[in-house]
Amino acid sequence: MAEGMAADKTKRQTLVDARFVEFLTKSWSYLFLLGLVVFFSLTGTGFFSVRNFSSILTTSTLIMLMSIGQTYVVITAGIDLSIGWTVGLSSVTTARVMRDLADSGADVEFAMLAGVLGGLAVALIPGLVNGVLVARIKVPPFIATLGMFGIVRGVAFLLTDGQQVVRGLSAELREALRTIGNGSLLFYIPDRGFEWFSLPPDLPPQQLRFVSQLLPYPVLITALVVVVFAFILARSKFGRHTYVIGGSEEAARRSGINVDRHLIIIYVICGFTAGIAGVLHLFRFTAGAPQAGEAALLSSVAAVVIGGTNLFGGEGDIMGAVVGSLIIAVLQTGLVILNIDSIWQFIVVGVVIIIAVLVNQLQTALERLQSNV
Repeated sequence: MAEGMAADKTKRQTLVDARFVEFLTKSWSYLFLLGLVVFFSLTGTGFFSVRNFSSILTTSTLIMLMSIGQTYVVITAGIDLSIGWTVGLSSVTTARVMRDLADSGADVEFAMLAGVLGGLAVALIPGLVNGVLVARIKVPPFIATLGMFGIVRGVAFLLTDGQQVVRGLSAELREALRTIGNGSLLFYIPDRGFEWFSLPPDLPPQQLRFVSQLLPYPVLITALVVVVFAFILARSKFGRHTYVIGGSEEAARRSGINVDRHLIIIYVICGFTAGIAGVLHLFRFTAGAPQAGEAALLSSVAAVVIGGTNLFGGEGDIMGAVVGSLIIAVLQTGLVILNIDSIWQFIVVGVVIIIAVLVNQLQTALERLQSNV
């Protein structure tokens, strides 16, 4: 009897230990982000400030938007390598439509609206083609999206006549873009307090460097996109079907899910969120750039993996991708503030990706262990 009680105690202790480790594996990215903020706040001059945190949030919006659609794709055990250049295609299309309409005499507001709609619409095309190739023609996602990578890249440069940016935007149009892309709903001015929507015209130039943007428009737009797609994934029938397909495509088909149509929609969503990123890039930098999302492609995949999405499908969420995006942005900003060579950014992010994959494997092993106990 004593041996039985000892065995039960050992079993309970094993379960407690396993649950503790499971908690760490599921929440490690949040703890890691907190640790990074504390570390850089203690070691980096000026890191712990409202102004710097606002800058980090704004910087992370590009990766964050790309990682939202990428999360949907990876949950279905796929990947989209073309979204980096889809961002650029959306950026240059939006810029060209705005420029051409403004040059033809259209109102700035109409030109901006038409440009945004055009940029978002054109971003759906690579996603649609990717989805058809993967779902209907059964081309592996890596190959299909890699081919689309080259196609979209070429089209983006064709739209700019082989140049790096779309030029010729009027001063009025650039100012309107800058107002949204670099504006904020709320500002804080030392010794003067809070200001809504815009800075006072009598603000001395020497005080501008001390102004903090508390609610930048790009961050608010990105937050809205995050909320919408996080809700769809977590609370809707469409989201549940996404997880089922990622867990087992064959089981999803047997349960009556139209897998082909669902996958096509998933890749269209990925193109759409990349299109939003391209439009916001134009608003922030007032120029359409084909390579706008090139450098952020691998970072978006990294954010998804760091956030806990399983590369083999069936697991993941949007908030994990958001945290992964913030980790990358905090790392990049913190290393710059510490005056560490930018080359180390790639090394550090690569190490974090490997850690994330190892943690994911550990979590899978723990789930198997608990199911056998």
